[in-house]
Amino acid sequence: MVRERSLRPPTRHDLPMRVAAYVYNGWHPIAERDEAFHPGFTEWELVRDCRPRFEGHAQPRVPTLGTYDDRDPSEVGRRIQLALDHGVDAFVHGVFWCRGKRVFEEGLDRGFLGSAPGRTAPFAVMWANRMPRRVLPVRRADVPVLDPSRFVDTDVDDFVAFVRMLAERYFVRPNYVTVEGRSYLSIFDSTFFVRELGVDGARRAIDTARRWLRAHGHRDIHLAAIEPNADTLPLVAELGFDSVTHYVFLPDWKGPFLQDYRTLAEQRAAEWVGFAEKSGLPYMPSVAPGWDASPRGADFGEARPDKYPWSPVVVGETPELFGEALQRALRFRSPHAVEDPLVMIASLNEWSEGHYLEPDERFGTGMLEAVRSKR
Repeated sequence: MVRERSLRPPTRHDLPMRVAAYVYNGWHPIAERDEAFHPGFTEWELVRDCRPRFEGHAQPRVPTLGTYDDRDPSEVGRRIQLALDHGVDAFVHGVFWCRGKRVFEEGLDRGFLGSAPGRTAPFAVMWANRMPRRVLPVRRADVPVLDPSRFVDTDVDDFVAFVRMLAERYFVRPNYVTVEGRSYLSIFDSTFFVRELGVDGARRAIDTARRWLRAHGHRDIHLAAIEPNADTLPLVAELGFDSVTHYVFLPDWKGPFLQDYRTLAEQRAAEWVGFAEKSGLPYMPSVAPGWDASPRGADFGEARPDKYPWSPVVVGETPELFGEALQRALRFRSPHAVEDPLVMIASLNEWSEGHYLEPDERFGTGMLEAVRSKR
């Protein structure tokens, strides 16, 4: 059953919005990448080896705190504490799951939750319902951006098993993030989730998972649909989702190779209301400090492919402009609302796609300072 929703008066929006940064847990070796490359491979190699591909290209990106293994609680802890000290309120970790198979889980389980700040810092999870790329950097332009082997198939029983794992491992923790008293969970590719299960199957999966939680004494979930496409957006409320949001909502994927940060950030903010109106659900905005996935694609020179990860590249980003984008998000009031909304930042540490808050040699702690200055 879909819960009834109503427009709330503006006075209910006066509670401060919480800032939640996405966390990519892919900074340690896993068996699948050891086999595809060499033992110990991580994407730090891509970040380190990327070189400028046009005049003024800001590559490579160099972390001032150094590269790190995100299974190490001391290294993760110092970065989490730095983010907390600069006004980040919560951390949303990508969780990879495909019919019981998980990868990169140690970044969350050992690195974050094993760290001193991670034992109390608010956190939640996003279902990254695509498996990581087997081969990086991408070297072929004649194949689909999303190889079929990366799709994560699911069904009602699998989704319930996934939610059960989350409930028993994460939802029960006192520092798990809630929205209106319910455990926050988002689905990265909500469109594929609905396409895979069908409308009836998706509705049944969400309802069955909720009934399992209730029967086993767990809180209900607040389920967020990330970036539903135009066909899926009008369906999400009846399927049982509770809000709409984004991961990286910045580049124009059909636009030119080089794109201006200020222009994009202003355009995206103008679209937020439409997501709430078309879905009939609260929209929780997402902002990003930049975008450049060049490290994930081989260097084709001037013959570079016109698609991810080679194109587009966002240029002109600065801490000041990011601060303005974040301020717009913090001031945003969704026409459909929740009492304790989140503002998402993509992300804390996705260096190989060029969106991160962690300090680098270009701006130092500038992106983190921008968060603190806007609170």
